[in-house]
Amino acid sequence: MSLSRRDFVSGVALGALGSTAGRALGAATIEPQQRMKAASTPIIVAAGNGRPYLERAYAQLKAGADTLESAIAVVTGPEDDPNDDSVGLGGLPNEEGVVELDASCMHGPSRRAGSVGGVRNIRNVSRLAREVMLHSGHVMLVGEGAERFALARGFVRENLLTEASRRTWLLWKETHSDWWGPGLADPAWKERLRGRRAAVELETLERLQVLAADLGIPPGERLAAAHKVLYPPTGTIHCSVLAANGEMSGITTTSGLAWKLPGRCGDTPVIGAGCYTDQDVGSAGATGSGEENIKVAGAHTIVENMRHGLPPLEAGMDALKRIVRNYNGDMERLRYVDMTYYILRKDGAYAGVSLWTGYEPGRPHTIAVHDGSARLEKTVSLYEGASQEWPPLVAPSQVPL
Repeated sequence: MSLSRRDFVSGVALGALGSTAGRALGAATIEPQQRMKAASTPIIVAAGNGRPYLERAYAQLKAGADTLESAIAVVTGPEDDPNDDSVGLGGLPNEEGVVELDASCMHGPSRRAGSVGGVRNIRNVSRLAREVMLHSGHVMLVGEGAERFALARGFVRENLLTEASRRTWLLWKETHSDWWGPGLADPAWKERLRGRRAAVELETLERLQVLAADLGIPPGERLAAAHKVLYPPTGTIHCSVLAANGEMSGITTTSGLAWKLPGRCGDTPVIGAGCYTDQDVGSAGATGSGEENIKVAGAHTIVENMRHGLPPLEAGMDALKRIVRNYNGDMERLRYVDMTYYILRKDGAYAGVSLWTGYEPGRPHTIAVHDGSARLEKTVSLYEGASQEWPPLVAPSQVPL
């Protein structure tokens, strides 16, 4: 594929990249709208990447499994998949080439929680978060301490960096990209764009693909690798479960933001941000811009909204509007922010809401649901259109809304 710098900057290449790389939904059918009320209980709601694992989790739930066990049956699917670079084995690493994982869980019936952050060398951090809940007097363990606890509990230490992820990381290192400097929330955020524009002059798409070839990245994977270098992806999966007897649990797990500074934790391990379950009310979780979700305690906000009478859809929309308020409605910056919430009320009502419709036309945000039949449904978005990926390659004035 040959593209000029002019085409690349104008957005033609961005569409080509987006259609080839990123968060593809595969061949799964997506229902055009949400039902928002379960046909019956039990019910499982999850991020769209949990769809392939709903059947096994639902079968466990129907057979009487604990709600947290069923939720873990969903999220360990991507954790164990070396070809899924968003969580667990094969996750995209930090800037030093080390995979760091985060997870949190809440068990409604016992009203307990567990969380781990910045964990290295342990694949199933969703299970590790549950171990912290069950077998320690703490709620959160991080870093080296969390890894030591995992080994004491019988987890196997392993290298989580697959060859594919390592080569993509090396391609990123070749471009000298980093996460130092002003972020989107900084008043001086536009300063970052000067370097990005200069980088475009030096690193065309063709150059990235030449580097990818030199690093041994297979031809069919080079375009996707280039996309991940230019637009560091986030990767997360959430799952909430409601049993027929009314018991609930929720769990969220992630490898976090690609190429992040070592030690960075997003919203996933933060109880009340990436995951929150209240047995009396409901459960919620999040994927997307972790730093933004921490600031609004999104999952807790949604559950508290439902406690005060808001239905799941409105409860989620309110949380999204709080993110918008943090930017004073500045659409020049909000176009680079995205967030999706997965919401389940105790009576089986549910909703999936997102800041934007999707990543691009044809790739909408989705919620995976199983209430006797497994399906993907489109989220309800606050804004129509696709979110823009950060950091941008061109000045904001050149990027259409």
